[in-house]
Amino acid sequence: MVYRFAGRMGRVPDSFLDELFRVSAVPGVISFAGGLPGSAYIDVEGIRDAARDVFTDEGRTALQYTTTDGYLPLREFIAGRYRTRLGLPATPEEIQIVNGSQQCLDLIAKIFLDPGDAVGMERPGYLGAIEAFSLYEPEFCSVPLTDDGPDLDRFASLVREHAPKFFYGIPNSQNPSGMTYSDDTRRGVADILEGTDTVFYEDDAFGELFFDGRPRPPVKRYLPDRTVMSGSFSKIVAPGMRIGWIYAPAPILREFNVAKQAADLHSNFLCQAILHRYLATHDLDAHVARVSAVYGRHCRLICDLLDDLMPPGTTHTTPEGGMFMMVTLPEGVSSTEVFSEGVREGVAVLPGVPFYVGGGGEDTIRLNFSAAGEEDIGEGMRRLARVV
Repeated sequence: MVYRFAGRMGRVPDSFLDELFRVSAVPGVISFAGGLPGSAYIDVEGIRDAARDVFTDEGRTALQYTTTDGYLPLREFIAGRYRTRLGLPATPEEIQIVNGSQQCLDLIAKIFLDPGDAVGMERPGYLGAIEAFSLYEPEFCSVPLTDDGPDLDRFASLVREHAPKFFYGIPNSQNPSGMTYSDDTRRGVADILEGTDTVFYEDDAFGELFFDGRPRPPVKRYLPDRTVMSGSFSKIVAPGMRIGWIYAPAPILREFNVAKQAADLHSNFLCQAILHRYLATHDLDAHVARVSAVYGRHCRLICDLLDDLMPPGTTHTTPEGGMFMMVTLPEGVSSTEVFSEGVREGVAVLPGVPFYVGGGGEDTIRLNFSAAGEEDIGEGMRRLARVV
């Protein structure tokens, strides 16, 4: 049987994730490869109690259809948090609930991109964004990351020469590198985009997870009318609920709402109601502080072990927050061979290749430091050092 699939399917890069999940599930394998938050820090009891209260007080309503933009009390909570944490004048009318912030990637691409349009990204860039955008057949243009964020000279050239519909960036604890933009770079990005037709897509999935607890000013503060922000409760409450959001100017949100309604009518209303009840009855700041402190210890432990155990020529980023870091291997060491040999040695890492549009990354690996405990981190890093 011949199936006549759309030509766009040929533009999507081969996914490494199926193989990654397969090997990560093998008994005895210590995985630094996935993107999971620490399961031990999900407040199962608190969410269970919130779910019980929702079913008791508003079960029939929560199990019914709802509006596409999402549960108003939850949008009010998100807008209020933007105002208090980041000083942004957000209103609930500017917030729309989505099925995890991953859905934002698909819908923003759907409303902005025609085949052949330019889209800008960091290099290396988030694998999930590369895959989501590829379905709409754009031309990718990338800007290398420095210690302070994207190289601003190259960024300005990209915007001037290619006029991308939007530039997708993760200013806080970038995935995969773990790098964070400096405030000067955030202002520089805004200055370069001011007066152009390019939108800045600010993915803030990790903005709550700084180890020092200090919020960084978003690019949207400096470029309010040309910035779309997305956020997620997956990293700070529970990923299985699949609740994220978009915060965008009204003209963009109108088009986004049309695409969202056509895609799924609305996000899971029951989970929205449960999540809001949980947030209304628990101290999210205290929970985030506990999780961030653990991730900070794990990150510092991995950095120390990399410095102590790895052969000369190995370098790594030193994140200020988030869940990931990137390691550059010694000259001549292949990341895909490290992955294959690592599985045999009982440790899984993610090769850097899928994060580089147009090729590259053969000498890099991404490490996750949120999912494994300290004992497994120690043993897993010893295994990885033997492999390298």
